[in-house]
Amino acid sequence: MISLLAVLPNEFAGSAPLPELPEPLRLALEGANATVLGRATCHTLVQQASALAPQQALVHLPEPADQLPALVDALQAWGGAPPCALSLASAPLSGEQHEALAALGVHAWAPIDALDAVSLAALLARAQARWQREAALRTELDALRTRMDERKWVDRAKGLLMSARGIGEDEAFGLLRGAAMHANLRLGEVSRSVIEAAQWADAINRAGQLRMLSQRLVRVAAQLLSGIDVQRARVLRTQSTERVQQNLDHLGTLELGAAGVLALGEVQAAWSALATSLAARPAQQGLAEIDARGEALLSAAEAMTEALEASGARRALRIVNICGRQRMRAQRLAKDALLASIIAAEASRERLLPTMNEFEAALLELERAPLSSPEIRAALAAARDEWLRLVGGVQALDSPEGRATLVRSSEALVDTFERLTAWYEHSLQVIMS
Repeated sequence: MISLLAVLPNEFAGSAPLPELPEPLRLALEGANATVLGRATCHTLVQQASALAPQQALVHLPEPADQLPALVDALQAWGGAPPCALSLASAPLSGEQHEALAALGVHAWAPIDALDAVSLAALLARAQARWQREAALRTELDALRTRMDERKWVDRAKGLLMSARGIGEDEAFGLLRGAAMHANLRLGEVSRSVIEAAQWADAINRAGQLRMLSQRLVRVAAQLLSGIDVQRARVLRTQSTERVQQNLDHLGTLELGAAGVLALGEVQAAWSALATSLAARPAQQGLAEIDARGEALLSAAEAMTEALEASGARRALRIVNICGRQRMRAQRLAKDALLASIIAAEASRERLLPTMNEFEAALLELERAPLSSPEIRAALAAARDEWLRLVGGVQALDSPEGRATLVRSSEALVDTFERLTAWYEHSLQVIMS
């Protein structure tokens, strides 16, 4: 028994209820062993097919010259792939009309004047066979596309692992396959997750760099006014400004989610304000304003980094954020020490001890973290030695040697934590999280 939706001419569209089926059509349907689930017009064909889910739809158009345009308009919604077999009984059509209807998903046609039980059964059988064949082809095509997409994700994930970990293609593939088996997921799903984890880690790293750069640029402004290694400070100012813009441009190309996009807008506004202050001729009385705008950029970048970590929904990303934040603290400590010395900024002086405590606590957490390697442990040991030198520079701030140590050690710590952040970002625990 075939469940069928009967589609009647459009002149009945305004009637309520729809008229009964024409007697010849009703008898032919009974003889063809078809059960009518419901009736529709061309205007309600798509809606009724969705609601009733028939095996087939039969369109009965006695006068196609007037009624065919409405059918063509209705079929556009299915894009040539109706949800069930679709047949048409009408007066003779032109070759162009047959071609257009076939492109829209009509599977079979029969002349209306010769429609009896036998010819209708044959019409419905042809339509069903063609629809099943097309559905099978679409399923096969979708499976092929899925395999092609999976292959692309697998190739990209292998390349990422090979580049990040310095391993061969076979080992990279083995890592992906093992993760897929462990998680009971398709290889393509795991590969896509690996790529997404790497993208989130990169975004967090870049947003974290903005925190550090907000403090470095203020520190450089204070350094220039103090006459400490002026040539190097000017180069660093140019490089840091370019780096802020590069990171903002890159973050703007990513799919960050609603929270990330909103946070990026706040960062861009804060950077615009700081850049305006930095572009003015440096003067001691302008340092407080530069520092305030640097703090605004720091706050916005911190909020964005936290939003990205939350959106990434991977616990392993936290270690990237913790390590990246140490770059900012090294610059913040040096900046606040210089401001406290140059303009007697009380707020800066009050931040010195909390910043040192935060740096020390985070360094201890990194040293105790299970995510480690020989290169990470060596870098952390070097960071602790440099940290002690930086603290010594803060304590000897009144001397030229102390200020020079302050600047050198803060930059050395940034370099060390840049490497550490990159190692954490590309570690297997983060990539495969």
